[in-house]
Amino acid sequence: MAGIVVVFDFDKTIVDCDSDNWVVDELGFNVLFNRLLPTMPWNTLMDRMMMELHSHGKTIDDIVQVLQRIPIHPRIIPAIKAVHSLGCDLRIVSDANTFFIETILKHLKIRECFSDINTNPSYINEDGRLQILPYHDFNNFSHGCTLCPPMCKGGIIEKIQESLGEKKRLIYLGDGSGDYCPSLRLKEQDFMMPRKNFPVWELICKDPLLVKAQIHEWTNGEELERISLQLINKICSGESDEFISSNCKLHIMCVFGSH
Repeated sequence: MAGIVVVFDFDKTIVDCDSDNWVVDELGFNVLFNRLLPTMPWNTLMDRMMMELHSHGKTIDDIVQVLQRIPIHPRIIPAIKAVHSLGCDLRIVSDANTFFIETILKHLKIRECFSDINTNPSYINEDGRLQILPYHDFNNFSHGCTLCPPMCKGGIIEKIQESLGEKKRLIYLGDGSGDYCPSLRLKEQDFMMPRKNFPVWELICKDPLLVKAQIHEWTNGEELERISLQLINKICSGESDEFISSNCKLHIMCVFGSH
């Protein structure tokens, strides 16, 4: 199954909330966060919040303890382990940050399942506080995508596609509006798995035919596990086109339009 690459978003896909909000809320700084939110870009704000946490005596250990109790659906870890055991190449494309993601994955004992993590860089500085940097350096250049401020996941998917060649097939799982751009970069032989009733699903439903990939929605960790494993098995047995037809796109559009 080396021909299958499974790309996961992180927040609200692997974990069941936004990791940035989770840390800020759990450490009691949500009021300040909400006050500053309209005044600066998200990554700049998160770096500022890490500075505020540090200045108020919150340590890296405090952040780690919060991250280690982040909510996650009980079927997500078995799903990731199963997909990895089948020989698929698992990757993460997320607008969280390296420290949060690495800390959580290591705690869940699934870090070794992922060959690559594309996210905002972060590090612990000499003062012992976490610094978060943007994936794209807007001081020097823009990523040029009007769909994706501040991080263009579509551009990352294109780089992955270029490195893989034509024979690899992608399965992309995500929930947020930032996952819409990569869904448009997927090819006809690929699969898009948007989380139902989340922003990327709603964007796709506006015009499903813009997405070349075959679409299959999911709602929770149990469905993520079942559908992703079905897809992998179908791809390997050469039956993927029978499993999900273009009618699925029309079904999604009709379901969304009925609400």
